[in-house]
Amino acid sequence: MDENAERLNRVFAALSDPTRRDLVARLASGDATVGELAEPYEMSLQAISKHVKVLEEAGLVTRSKDAQRRPVHLDAEVFDLMTKWIERYRREAEERYLRLDALLERMTDEKQTQARKKDAS
Repeated sequence: MDENAERLNRVFAALSDPTRRDLVARLASGDATVGELAEPYEMSLQAISKHVKVLEEAGLVTRSKDAQRRPVHLDAEVFDLMTKWIERYRREAEERYLRLDALLERMTDEKQTQARKKDAS
């Protein structure tokens, strides 16, 4: 499996958890410490830290050192990889639907032609 496929597997696995998806959504509006991220949840700081670690291992977030703080930062680059993957399959599905639409239109035209021939006889 290539490196991009491995990375996508880690990203989608990390995002399969609703708490982690929520953390990503919150980080989209700005950096936050683990303590700040933990505030709205009824779970321990350690549990939130584990969620952040999974996001970090998937490449979705990074942590930096800012004096005494260790803010968590969303890494938007990984979303480009996800978007390209999703877009590829969206285009393929759209092409299948266009082919199906064309087939259904041909079938409808043929039925109408047959009906006109029948009415003319």
